[in-house]
Amino acid sequence: MEETTKNQPLDPAAENTPSPKRKRATAQVRNPERTRAAILEAARREVAAKGLAGARIDVVARRAGTNKRMIYHYFGDKDALYLAVLEDAYRHIRHTERRLDLTRKAPSEGLRELALFTWHYFLDHPEFLSILATENLNKARYLRQSPTIAAMHSNFISELEDVLRRGSDAGEFRDGLDPIDVYLTIASLGAFYLSNRFTLSTIFQRDLTDPAELERWGQHIVDTLLAAVRPV
Repeated sequence: MEETTKNQPLDPAAENTPSPKRKRATAQVRNPERTRAAILEAARREVAAKGLAGARIDVVARRAGTNKRMIYHYFGDKDALYLAVLEDAYRHIRHTERRLDLTRKAPSEGLRELALFTWHYFLDHPEFLSILATENLNKARYLRQSPTIAAMHSNFISELEDVLRRGSDAGEFRDGLDPIDVYLTIASLGAFYLSNRFTLSTIFQRDLTDPAELERWGQHIVDTLLAAVRPV
């Protein structure tokens, strides 16, 4: 039998065919926005599940279908990636909120829709509250480094302030309402319920995760809010 030569010439066509790894790397370079978005999505899931301390870059890379080198290329380091996740989380809720178009709504209707939107957003995006809880454990140390976070919220507060002013002028709301106080009322009623629903369900022997209970609480938020802003 003829002996096989170890160093046989490679097939020229095969030699010029990119490997799967090279194909992925090329695709990532050609689609930087897609790659960055995939990394952010994977990091969001990882941080929501494990917090900043427990989140692992290698897990993020695997979920995003990329590698750690690409993550460092786009974001620099783990802390910068985490800050990007925070900014993206806030950007998404504020962007989605704009669809309410509060400036075109009657004051009471606008507040009602804002309250229900916030409640349903928290329900539909549980990772949002998880990520915020992580950053509150850090006492907003990372969020304070963001150059965009304040501007991101200024337009929303201005719109809410306009709703309250119009409501006051129409006699629907009392004078001097603070838009931040109003939003804190909405957000805290929703966030506290969802952050504690399992322990409170056990303590009070009522299933606070039941859809009927969730719907009832959403209406309670609206009723509490509108009662709080009415003229005395």
